[in-house]
Amino acid sequence: MIDQPFPELKVGQSKVSRGRTLTETDVVNFCMLTGNWLEIHANEEFAKTARFGRRVVQGSLVFSIVNALLPFDSSVVDAFYGVDRLRFLKPTFIGDTLWARSEIIDLREKDGGAGVATLELVGANQRREKVMRCEFSLLILGARLLPPSNDPFTLAEPAAQ
Repeated sequence: MIDQPFPELKVGQSKVSRGRTLTETDVVNFCMLTGNWLEIHANEEFAKTARFGRRVVQGSLVFSIVNALLPFDSSVVDAFYGVDRLRFLKPTFIGDTLWARSEIIDLREKDGGAGVATLELVGANQRREKVMRCEFSLLILGARLLPPSNDPFTLAEPAAQ
């Protein structure tokens, strides 16, 4: 999503993700994790008689997957700042493949060179239908944070001769 420090970002920068297919396992695991066992998600027979004629993937799962399709760079992303104007435009079904597109639509400076980047985040399916959109804001560091070395060989004691 964002892979540069705040001062290097520009309104209009955009990225498109790889695709990801939503599975039965995704839906059932999300039901278990959240307790959202609404019958339109969990009961095939009930869903056949509902508006869309089949089970629908939970909107909160669609949002979670779409925003994660564009990876976060932990050396510049400080925190999730918020989401506004979230809308689910079309239903998402088990077996649908989703892609994400983000575009920076606003940049607001904060202290220390950091700032808030607001992106329009859109999810689309294999039928080229937009299934969700929102304005997604992240707190971005002013300079890249370099993690400590995780190389166990630089931390190890010298080997016995």
